[in-house]
Amino acid sequence: MIRADVVVVGGGPAGAAAAITLARAGRSVTVIDRARFPRDKACGDGLTTGALRLFEDLGLDPAAVPSWQPVDDVVVRSPSGRETTFPLPQGRGTFAAVSRRFDLDAAALDLARTAGADVWEGCALTGVEQRADRVVVSTERQAAVHARYAVGADGMWSPLRKALGVAVPGYRGEWHAFRQYFRGVGQRASRELFVWFEPDLLPGYAWSFPLPDGRANVGFGIQRGGRYSVRDMAGVWPDLLSRPHVRAVLGADAEPESPHRAWPIPARVDGMELSAAGGRALFVGDAAAATDPMTGEGIGQALRTGILAAEAIDAAGPYDPAAAARRFDAAVRQHLVADHRMSVLLIRAVRHRKGVRAALRVAGATPWTRRNFARWLFEDYPAPCWPPPRGGSGAPCPVPAPSET
Repeated sequence: MIRADVVVVGGGPAGAAAAITLARAGRSVTVIDRARFPRDKACGDGLTTGALRLFEDLGLDPAAVPSWQPVDDVVVRSPSGRETTFPLPQGRGTFAAVSRRFDLDAAALDLARTAGADVWEGCALTGVEQRADRVVVSTERQAAVHARYAVGADGMWSPLRKALGVAVPGYRGEWHAFRQYFRGVGQRASRELFVWFEPDLLPGYAWSFPLPDGRANVGFGIQRGGRYSVRDMAGVWPDLLSRPHVRAVLGADAEPESPHRAWPIPARVDGMELSAAGGRALFVGDAAAATDPMTGEGIGQALRTGILAAEAIDAAGPYDPAAAARRFDAAVRQHLVADHRMSVLLIRAVRHRKGVRAALRVAGATPWTRRNFARWLFEDYPAPCWPPPRGGSGAPCPVPAPSET
Protein backbone atom coordinates (compact mmCIF):
# COMPACT_ATOMS: atom_id res chain seq x y z
CA MET A 1 0.00 0.00 0.00
CA ILE A 2 1.25 3.45 -0.96
CA ARG A 3 0.01 6.54 0.87
CA ALA A 4 -0.01 10.03 -0.64
CA ASP A 5 -1.83 13.28 -0.08
CA VAL A 6 -2.84 13.34 -3.76
CA VAL A 7 -2.75 10.87 -6.63
CA VAL A 8 -2.69 12.49 -10.06
CA VAL A 9 -3.99 10.31 -12.88
CA GLY A 10 -2.29 11.45 -16.09
CA GLY A 11 1.13 12.98 -16.65
CA GLY A 12 0.38 15.49 -19.42
CA PRO A 13 0.47 19.27 -18.90
CA ALA A 14 -2.59 19.37 -16.62
CA GLY A 15 -1.35 16.54 -14.43
CA ALA A 16 2.21 17.86 -14.34
CA ALA A 17 1.00 21.35 -13.38
CA ALA A 18 -1.12 19.94 -10.55
CA ALA A 19 1.73 17.75 -9.31
CA ILE A 20 4.30 20.56 -9.40
CA THR A 21 2.01 22.96 -7.55
CA LEU A 22 1.10 20.43 -4.86
CA ALA A 23 4.64 19.15 -4.36
CA ARG A 24 5.98 22.69 -3.97
CA ALA A 25 3.26 23.30 -1.37
CA GLY A 26 4.64 20.39 0.65
CA ARG A 27 2.06 17.77 -0.31
CA SER A 28 3.06 14.22 -1.15
CA VAL A 29 2.06 13.41 -4.73
CA THR A 30 2.01 10.25 -6.82
CA VAL A 31 1.52 10.62 -10.59
CA ILE A 32 0.42 7.60 -12.62
CA ASP A 33 0.26 7.38 -16.40
CA ARG A 34 -0.23 4.37 -18.60
CA ALA A 35 2.27 5.76 -21.13
CA ARG A 36 6.03 5.98 -20.90
CA PHE A 37 7.49 9.40 -21.62
CA PRO A 38 8.42 10.83 -24.00
CA ARG A 39 5.37 9.80 -25.96
CA ASP A 40 3.63 11.32 -28.96
CA LYS A 41 0.42 13.26 -28.39
CA ALA A 42 -1.82 14.37 -31.24
CA CYS A 43 -1.93 18.15 -31.02
CA GLY A 44 -1.35 21.33 -33.00
CA ASP A 45 1.65 22.01 -30.70
CA GLY A 46 0.97 25.76 -30.46
CA LEU A 47 1.59 27.64 -27.20
CA THR A 48 -0.23 30.89 -26.50
CA THR A 49 1.06 33.66 -24.26
CA GLY A 50 -1.19 32.38 -21.50
CA ALA A 51 0.36 28.92 -21.69
CA LEU A 52 3.87 30.34 -21.88
CA ARG A 53 3.41 32.46 -18.77
CA LEU A 54 2.08 29.49 -16.82
CA PHE A 55 4.99 27.31 -17.94
CA GLU A 56 7.32 30.13 -16.92
CA ASP A 57 5.71 30.26 -13.46
CA LEU A 58 6.12 26.50 -13.14
CA GLY A 59 9.81 26.83 -14.01
CA LEU A 60 9.95 25.25 -17.47
CA ASP A 61 13.20 26.07 -19.27
CA PRO A 62 12.70 26.20 -23.07
CA ALA A 63 16.25 24.87 -23.41
CA ALA A 64 14.96 21.58 -21.98
CA VAL A 65 12.55 21.23 -24.92
CA PRO A 66 14.47 20.27 -28.12
CA SER A 67 11.70 21.25 -30.54
CA TRP A 68 11.01 24.67 -29.00
CA GLN A 69 10.35 27.29 -31.71
CA PRO A 70 9.46 30.91 -30.82
CA VAL A 71 7.04 32.69 -33.18
CA ASP A 72 7.12 36.39 -34.06
CA ASP A 73 4.44 36.71 -36.75
CA VAL A 74 0.97 35.23 -37.19
CA VAL A 75 -0.36 35.18 -40.75
CA VAL A 76 -4.12 34.82 -41.21
CA ARG A 77 -5.78 34.21 -44.58
CA SER A 78 -9.46 35.07 -44.97
CA PRO A 79 -11.93 32.94 -46.98
CA SER A 80 -11.63 35.46 -49.82
CA GLY A 81 -7.86 35.00 -50.00
CA ARG A 82 -6.79 38.20 -48.26
CA GLU A 83 -3.66 37.59 -46.18
CA THR A 84 -2.86 39.71 -43.11
CA THR A 85 0.24 39.50 -40.93
CA PHE A 86 -0.26 40.13 -37.24
CA PRO A 87 3.03 40.85 -35.45
CA LEU A 88 3.56 39.82 -31.85
CA PRO A 89 5.40 42.21 -29.49
CA GLN A 90 9.13 42.29 -30.10
CA GLY A 91 11.93 42.56 -27.55
CA ARG A 92 9.72 41.86 -24.53
CA GLY A 93 9.85 38.09 -24.29
CA THR A 94 8.14 35.27 -26.17
CA PHE A 95 4.44 35.68 -26.88
CA ALA A 96 3.89 32.52 -28.94
CA ALA A 97 5.84 29.33 -29.51
CA VAL A 98 5.49 25.86 -30.98
CA SER A 99 6.83 22.63 -29.50
CA ARG A 100 6.15 18.99 -30.16
CA ARG A 101 4.19 17.45 -27.33
CA PHE A 102 6.64 14.55 -27.49
CA ASP A 103 9.26 16.90 -26.01
CA LEU A 104 7.10 19.36 -24.08
CA ASP A 105 5.16 16.87 -21.98
CA ALA A 106 8.29 14.93 -21.01
CA ALA A 107 9.98 18.16 -19.89
CA ALA A 108 6.94 19.17 -17.82
CA LEU A 109 6.78 15.75 -16.17
CA ASP A 110 10.49 15.97 -15.36
CA LEU A 111 9.69 19.23 -13.56
CA ALA A 112 7.15 17.35 -11.45
CA ARG A 113 9.81 14.81 -10.51
CA THR A 114 12.24 17.57 -9.62
CA ALA A 115 9.57 19.20 -7.45
CA GLY A 116 9.26 15.94 -5.50
CA ALA A 117 6.38 14.04 -7.11
CA ASP A 118 6.67 10.26 -7.37
CA VAL A 119 6.00 9.44 -11.03
CA TRP A 120 4.83 5.97 -12.13
CA GLU A 121 5.11 5.60 -15.90
CA GLY A 122 3.68 2.65 -17.83
CA CYS A 123 1.13 2.21 -15.07
CA ALA A 124 -2.57 2.38 -15.92
CA LEU A 125 -5.43 2.92 -13.50
CA THR A 126 -7.47 -0.26 -13.06
CA GLY A 127 -10.05 0.81 -10.47
CA VAL A 128 -11.06 3.29 -7.78
CA GLU A 129 -12.59 2.72 -4.36
CA GLN A 130 -14.27 5.59 -2.52
CA ARG A 131 -13.91 5.73 1.24
CA ALA A 132 -15.05 8.33 3.72
CA ASP A 133 -11.61 9.84 4.17
CA ARG A 134 -9.76 8.88 0.98
CA VAL A 135 -9.78 7.40 -2.49
CA VAL A 136 -7.96 4.16 -3.21
CA VAL A 137 -6.60 3.95 -6.74
CA SER A 138 -5.71 0.49 -8.01
CA THR A 139 -3.10 0.27 -10.74
CA GLU A 140 -1.28 -2.28 -12.82
CA ARG A 141 1.34 -2.33 -10.09
CA GLN A 142 0.70 -4.55 -7.10
CA ALA A 143 0.40 -1.65 -4.67
CA ALA A 144 -2.69 0.58 -4.61
CA VAL A 145 -2.38 4.30 -3.86
CA HIS A 146 -4.35 5.54 -0.84
CA ALA A 147 -4.77 9.31 -1.16
CA ARG A 148 -6.92 12.07 0.29
CA TYR A 149 -7.58 13.35 -3.23
CA ALA A 150 -7.36 12.24 -6.84
CA VAL A 151 -6.83 14.65 -9.73
CA GLY A 152 -8.15 13.34 -13.04
CA ALA A 153 -5.79 14.60 -15.75
CA ASP A 154 -6.37 11.55 -17.91
CA GLY A 155 -7.94 12.98 -21.01
CA MET A 156 -11.31 13.30 -22.65
CA TRP A 157 -12.32 9.69 -22.00
CA SER A 158 -10.98 9.83 -18.45
CA PRO A 159 -10.69 6.35 -16.87
CA LEU A 160 -11.03 8.05 -13.48
CA ARG A 161 -14.36 9.59 -14.52
CA LYS A 162 -15.54 6.23 -15.77
CA ALA A 163 -14.46 4.42 -12.60
CA LEU A 164 -16.31 6.97 -10.45
CA GLY A 165 -19.47 6.82 -12.57
CA VAL A 166 -19.40 10.43 -13.84
CA ALA A 167 -18.42 9.86 -17.47
CA VAL A 168 -20.63 11.48 -20.13
CA PRO A 169 -22.20 8.66 -22.18
CA GLY A 170 -21.53 8.93 -25.89
CA TYR A 171 -19.51 12.13 -25.60
CA ARG A 172 -17.23 12.67 -28.62
CA GLY A 173 -16.19 16.28 -28.23
CA GLU A 174 -17.26 19.46 -29.97
CA TRP A 175 -14.44 19.54 -32.52
CA HIS A 176 -12.14 17.15 -34.30
CA ALA A 177 -8.61 17.90 -35.49
CA PHE A 178 -6.19 16.32 -37.93
CA ARG A 179 -2.45 16.90 -38.23
CA GLN A 180 0.72 15.67 -39.92
CA TYR A 181 4.37 16.61 -39.46
CA PHE A 182 6.28 17.81 -42.53
CA ARG A 183 9.99 18.26 -43.15
CA GLY A 184 11.80 20.31 -45.79
CA VAL A 185 9.24 23.10 -45.63
CA GLY A 186 9.79 26.46 -47.28
CA GLN A 187 11.19 29.56 -45.63
CA ARG A 188 7.82 31.02 -44.65
CA ALA A 189 6.50 27.79 -43.13
CA SER A 190 9.71 27.39 -41.15
CA ARG A 191 9.37 30.73 -39.35
CA GLU A 192 5.77 32.04 -39.58
CA LEU A 193 2.60 30.69 -38.00
CA PHE A 194 -0.21 30.39 -40.55
CA VAL A 195 -3.97 30.15 -40.04
CA TRP A 196 -6.11 29.59 -43.12
CA PHE A 197 -9.87 30.17 -42.87
CA GLU A 198 -10.90 27.92 -45.73
CA PRO A 199 -14.52 28.49 -46.84
CA ASP A 200 -15.41 24.80 -46.66
CA LEU A 201 -13.97 24.38 -43.15
CA LEU A 202 -15.73 27.28 -41.39
CA PRO A 203 -15.99 27.80 -38.49
CA GLY A 204 -12.88 25.60 -38.46
CA TYR A 205 -9.54 26.42 -40.01
CA ALA A 206 -6.29 24.94 -41.31
CA TRP A 207 -2.84 25.72 -39.93
CA SER A 208 0.90 25.46 -40.41
CA PHE A 209 2.93 25.89 -37.21
CA PRO A 210 6.73 26.17 -37.53
CA LEU A 211 9.18 23.81 -35.84
CA PRO A 212 12.99 23.79 -35.86
CA ASP A 213 15.11 22.31 -38.66
CA GLY A 214 12.74 23.09 -41.52
CA ARG A 215 9.77 21.23 -40.07
CA ALA A 216 6.16 22.17 -39.45
CA ASN A 217 3.00 20.86 -37.83
CA VAL A 218 0.30 21.12 -40.51
CA GLY A 219 -3.35 20.32 -39.95
CA PHE A 220 -6.97 21.42 -39.78
CA GLY A 221 -9.92 21.32 -37.41
CA ILE A 222 -13.65 21.05 -37.98
CA GLN A 223 -16.68 21.47 -35.78
CA ARG A 224 -18.60 18.26 -35.22
CA GLY A 225 -21.83 18.35 -37.18
CA GLY A 226 -20.53 20.71 -39.87
CA ARG A 227 -20.13 20.24 -43.61
CA TYR A 228 -17.56 17.49 -43.19
CA SER A 229 -17.91 14.53 -40.87
CA VAL A 230 -15.03 13.08 -38.92
CA ARG A 231 -14.93 10.22 -41.43
CA ASP A 232 -14.39 12.74 -44.25
CA MET A 233 -11.20 14.20 -42.79
CA ALA A 234 -8.71 11.78 -44.31
CA GLY A 235 -10.29 12.37 -47.72
CA VAL A 236 -10.23 16.16 -47.32
CA TRP A 237 -6.53 16.17 -46.40
CA PRO A 238 -4.97 15.61 -49.88
CA ASP A 239 -7.22 18.27 -51.39
CA LEU A 240 -6.33 20.75 -48.66
CA LEU A 241 -2.60 20.18 -49.15
CA SER A 242 -2.95 20.67 -52.91
CA ARG A 243 -4.49 24.13 -52.66
CA PRO A 244 -2.11 26.67 -54.26
CA HIS A 245 -1.80 29.01 -51.27
CA VAL A 246 -1.06 26.08 -48.94
CA ARG A 247 1.50 24.60 -51.35
CA ALA A 248 3.14 28.00 -51.75
CA VAL A 249 3.71 28.29 -48.00
CA LEU A 250 4.88 24.72 -47.45
CA GLY A 251 7.21 24.83 -50.45
CA ALA A 252 7.97 22.42 -53.27
CA ASP A 253 10.30 20.23 -51.18
CA ALA A 254 7.97 19.69 -48.22
CA GLU A 255 7.16 16.06 -47.50
CA PRO A 256 5.40 14.17 -44.71
CA GLU A 257 7.77 12.74 -42.13
CA SER A 258 5.18 10.68 -40.22
CA PRO A 259 1.61 9.38 -40.61
CA HIS A 260 -1.27 11.77 -40.02
CA ARG A 261 -3.15 11.66 -36.72
CA ALA A 262 -6.68 12.71 -35.78
CA TRP A 263 -8.20 13.40 -32.37
CA PRO A 264 -11.36 14.81 -30.76
CA ILE A 265 -11.40 18.13 -28.94
CA PRO A 266 -13.57 18.46 -25.79
CA ALA A 267 -14.73 22.07 -25.31
CA ARG A 268 -17.63 22.30 -22.86
CA VAL A 269 -16.09 23.21 -19.51
CA ASP A 270 -19.20 25.14 -18.48
CA GLY A 271 -21.32 21.99 -18.81
CA MET A 272 -19.06 19.39 -17.14
CA GLU A 273 -19.03 18.04 -13.61
CA LEU A 274 -15.67 19.14 -12.32
CA SER A 275 -15.63 16.96 -9.20
CA ALA A 276 -16.77 13.59 -7.91
CA ALA A 277 -16.52 11.39 -4.81
CA GLY A 278 -17.75 14.23 -2.61
CA GLY A 279 -14.95 16.48 -3.81
CA ARG A 280 -12.13 13.98 -3.37
CA ALA A 281 -11.74 13.75 -7.16
CA LEU A 282 -11.23 16.88 -9.28
CA PHE A 283 -10.99 16.85 -13.10
CA VAL A 284 -8.63 19.02 -15.14
CA GLY A 285 -7.54 19.60 -18.73
CA ASP A 286 -9.35 17.49 -21.32
CA ALA A 287 -11.00 15.51 -18.52
CA ALA A 288 -12.76 18.79 -17.69
CA ALA A 289 -13.39 19.58 -21.40
CA ALA A 290 -11.43 22.81 -20.86
CA THR A 291 -10.28 23.45 -24.45
CA ASP A 292 -11.15 26.82 -26.01
CA PRO A 293 -14.19 26.15 -28.25
CA MET A 294 -13.15 28.66 -30.92
CA THR A 295 -9.39 28.22 -31.31
CA GLY A 296 -9.05 24.61 -30.12
CA GLU A 297 -6.19 25.70 -27.84
CA GLY A 298 -6.00 23.50 -24.78
CA ILE A 299 -2.50 23.53 -23.27
CA GLY A 300 -2.94 26.82 -21.41
CA GLN A 301 -6.34 25.66 -20.13
CA ALA A 302 -4.84 22.34 -19.05
CA LEU A 303 -2.10 24.08 -17.07
CA ARG A 304 -4.54 26.53 -15.53
CA THR A 305 -7.03 23.90 -14.38
CA GLY A 306 -4.23 21.72 -13.00
CA ILE A 307 -2.90 24.61 -10.95
CA LEU A 308 -6.38 25.63 -9.78
CA ALA A 309 -7.18 22.09 -8.64
CA ALA A 310 -3.91 21.90 -6.74
CA GLU A 311 -4.54 25.24 -5.06
CA ALA A 312 -8.08 24.24 -4.09
CA ILE A 313 -6.87 20.98 -2.54
CA ASP A 314 -4.04 22.68 -0.68
CA ALA A 315 -6.33 25.40 0.69
CA ALA A 316 -9.11 23.02 1.76
CA GLY A 317 -6.83 20.54 3.48
CA PRO A 318 -7.31 16.78 3.83
CA TYR A 319 -10.59 16.77 5.76
CA ASP A 320 -12.88 19.09 3.79
CA PRO A 321 -13.22 17.79 0.22
CA ALA A 322 -16.51 19.62 -0.25
CA ALA A 323 -14.65 22.90 0.26
CA ALA A 324 -12.02 21.82 -2.26
CA ALA A 325 -14.73 21.13 -4.83
CA ARG A 326 -16.41 24.48 -4.20
CA ARG A 327 -13.14 26.36 -4.47
CA PHE A 328 -12.19 24.58 -7.66
CA ASP A 329 -15.57 25.10 -9.29
CA ALA A 330 -15.53 28.82 -8.42
CA ALA A 331 -11.95 29.24 -9.66
CA VAL A 332 -12.66 27.53 -13.00
CA ARG A 333 -15.67 29.75 -13.52
CA GLN A 334 -13.60 32.84 -12.76
CA HIS A 335 -10.68 31.93 -14.99
CA LEU A 336 -12.18 29.93 -17.87
CA VAL A 337 -15.95 30.14 -18.23
CA ALA A 338 -16.13 33.78 -19.37
CA ASP A 339 -13.62 33.12 -22.15
CA HIS A 340 -15.45 29.91 -23.04
CA ARG A 341 -18.79 31.64 -23.44
CA MET A 342 -17.26 34.50 -25.40
CA SER A 343 -15.66 31.97 -27.76
CA VAL A 344 -19.02 30.27 -28.27
CA LEU A 345 -20.50 33.63 -29.29
CA LEU A 346 -17.60 34.37 -31.64
CA ILE A 347 -18.04 31.01 -33.35
CA ARG A 348 -21.38 32.28 -34.63
CA ALA A 349 -19.56 35.12 -36.39
CA VAL A 350 -17.01 32.87 -38.09
CA ARG A 351 -19.44 30.26 -39.36
CA HIS A 352 -19.77 32.23 -42.58
CA ARG A 353 -17.37 33.96 -44.95
CA LYS A 354 -18.79 37.42 -44.35
CA GLY A 355 -18.25 37.19 -40.62
CA VAL A 356 -14.62 36.13 -40.97
CA ARG A 357 -13.92 38.75 -43.64
CA ALA A 358 -15.44 41.52 -41.52
CA ALA A 359 -13.56 40.48 -38.40
CA LEU A 360 -10.22 40.25 -40.19
CA ARG A 361 -10.80 43.53 -42.01
CA VAL A 362 -11.28 45.32 -38.69
CA ALA A 363 -8.40 43.46 -37.03
CA GLY A 364 -6.02 44.26 -39.88
CA ALA A 365 -7.04 47.89 -40.39
CA THR A 366 -4.02 49.56 -38.74
CA PRO A 367 -0.67 48.59 -37.20
CA TRP A 368 -2.27 49.10 -33.77
CA THR A 369 -5.23 46.77 -34.47
CA ARG A 370 -2.95 44.14 -36.02
CA ARG A 371 -0.60 44.21 -33.05
CA ASN A 372 -3.38 44.07 -30.46
CA PHE A 373 -5.42 41.46 -32.31
CA ALA A 374 -2.39 39.19 -32.19
CA ARG A 375 -2.07 39.80 -28.46
CA TRP A 376 -5.75 38.97 -27.91
CA LEU A 377 -5.56 35.88 -30.10
CA PHE A 378 -2.66 34.57 -28.03
CA GLU A 379 -4.25 35.38 -24.67
CA ASP A 380 -2.04 38.26 -23.60
CA TYR A 381 -4.82 40.11 -21.80
CA PRO A 382 -6.52 39.39 -18.44
CA ALA A 383 -9.76 37.46 -18.82
CA PRO A 384 -13.01 39.26 -17.92
CA CYS A 385 -14.86 38.06 -14.87
CA TRP A 386 -17.86 35.73 -15.14
CA PRO A 387 -20.31 36.49 -13.75
CA PRO A 388 -19.40 40.21 -13.82
CA PRO A 389 -18.92 41.83 -10.43
CA ARG A 390 -21.86 43.98 -9.37
CA GLY A 391 -21.52 47.45 -10.85
CA GLY A 392 -19.07 46.53 -13.61
CA SER A 393 -18.35 44.12 -16.44
CA GLY A 394 -14.83 44.44 -17.79
CA ALA A 395 -12.52 43.90 -14.84
CA PRO A 396 -10.34 40.83 -14.42
CA CYS A 397 -11.71 38.31 -11.94
CA PRO A 398 -10.83 38.69 -8.28
CA VAL A 399 -9.14 35.51 -7.06
CA PRO A 400 -10.24 34.31 -3.62
CA ALA A 401 -7.55 34.39 -0.95
CA PRO A 402 -6.57 30.98 0.46
CA SER A 403 -8.37 31.76 3.72
CA GLU A 404 -11.73 32.39 2.04
CA THR A 405 -14.39 29.71 1.66
